[in-house]
Amino acid sequence: MSTFVLMTKLSPEVTHDMKKRETVGKAWKARVKGKCKGVKFQTHFALLGPYDFMDIYEAPNEETAAKVAMITLSMGALKAETWPAIPYSRFLKLAKEV
Repeated sequence: MSTFVLMTKLSPEVTHDMKKRETVGKAWKARVKGKCKGVKFQTHFALLGPYDFMDIYEAPNEETAAKVAMITLSMGALKAETWPAIPYSRFLKLAKEV
């Protein structure tokens, strides 16, 4: 399993009624669970800054991670960036190989 970070910026249409955020978020997670087998969410943060949310999750491959981002965009995100993440201990091992 690989680790990915999903950075999401919501569209104005979605943010105009924040009272519905919990319902929309649960629908998003259910859709991801149904369409993206093997995804395991590690953490979810609401952010104050250029992005609205950050999710850290594991997925079996890049294609599955891409599907998570596509579902996010299809459900009202203005922007969804997926970043691969390497555990720091693995990064240190790679650095020693350079």
